Amino acid sequence: MHILVVCPHFEPDAAPTGEVMTRIVHELVDLGHRVHVVTSLPWYVEHRIEPGWEGSWVRHEATPWGRITRVHPFPTDKTNIPARALAFGGFTALAALRALLSRQRPDVVLAMSPPLTLGLAGWVAARRHRVPFVFNIQDVFPDVAIEVGAITSRHVIRASKWLERFTYRRADAVTVLSDDLARNVMQKLGPDGDRVHVIPNFVDTEWIRPLDRDNPYRREFDLGERTVVMYAGNVGFSQSLDLVLAAAEELRARPDVVFVVNGGGSAREPLMAEAARRGLDNVVFVGLQPKTRLPELLAAADIHLVPLKAGLAASSVPSKTYSILASGRCLLASVDEGTEVARVVTEAGAGLAVPPDDRDAFIGGLTSLLDDPARVSACGRSARAYVEQWASPAAVAGRYEALFVEVGVSTG
Repeated sequence: MHILVVCPHFEPDAAPTGEVMTRIVHELVDLGHRVHVVTSLPWYVEHRIEPGWEGSWVRHEATPWGRITRVHPFPTDKTNIPARALAFGGFTALAALRALLSRQRPDVVLAMSPPLTLGLAGWVAARRHRVPFVFNIQDVFPDVAIEVGAITSRHVIRASKWLERFTYRRADAVTVLSDDLARNVMQKLGPDGDRVHVIPNFVDTEWIRPLDRDNPYRREFDLGERTVVMYAGNVGFSQSLDLVLAAAEELRARPDVVFVVNGGGSAREPLMAEAARRGLDNVVFVGLQPKTRLPELLAAADIHLVPLKAGLAASSVPSKTYSILASGRCLLASVDEGTEVARVVTEAGAGLAVPPDDRDAFIGGLTSLLDDPARVSACGRSARAYVEQWASPAAVAGRYEALFVEVGVSTG
């Protein structure tokens, strides 16, 4: 079959959702399908068009398996919500136009959110070509933006919720990452809830695997033999990273423990300033690392952190959760009870899940792990064993292929 994919990022862009869609595309290609990807010019790392990609609003690339069309994403400061909304609108309009002009008529259209507006691009293209439309939801928007306070205007919230329902109802299938997200979307769809399907993101257990903790990452950032407690990912406003500083302050008298915040994002500078104000020299800030260093980065830590603000774990499943499990490391999650991340951590025996935004519970849970190294090692082994039984990239692509057939695409 010929598949038209509309997504916000694709290789070589380093965004996590880009890595997810890149791997799914390549696995679908391995199953014998042709793919046309409509995406953005690479811009994620520095929030500006990367060197070598400037000078054109649209670029086309022929590949052995199909075609990639890249359009300008109009990158803006993430904290400037009106400008970002306009940027999403401009990017969506360009993406929709290129999807409409796809050289070969697709058999199915797969679009990814966020941004939610790409659902419109996918639906318009699917309607133009008279083929099924599958909408992949990585984070439920606008729920996440409302929870973190990024959107406060009643008019914007009302418009976003209308757009959310509009695109869900026009998709032949909506895929989400977990049962939590499925319940969220099914509630909004009402009688059409049966079009929601759970297809989790994958983790490459061959690439990300347990490695020696004494590695170049530790040496480069002078972590030594200390127990490393790490947050690795987007340093944004969805994460309760104030808990990390609180724990570092509480444990500053322990020279055997060091906290690492690895990544970039809109909250990084304020967090660094606050750590400096408190004199927390046991917190090390590391910038976003190349994707090739991910297995090494994960292995450098003894305990990884997934701290989500209250209410967010039901509408967002950080993909790093499964990467941490694959690396064979212990995990402390500060998330809502009963959500996917909490369930996985508990079911896998991979560490601890504590209530979100609860300073005492977070510090108490972390301290109990730090005081029991044997338990931390056992959690890491259990995490790896659990994820090895989880879906491989090929299996995930196979589930998408089966879904395409279910919504009416012929494999002939």
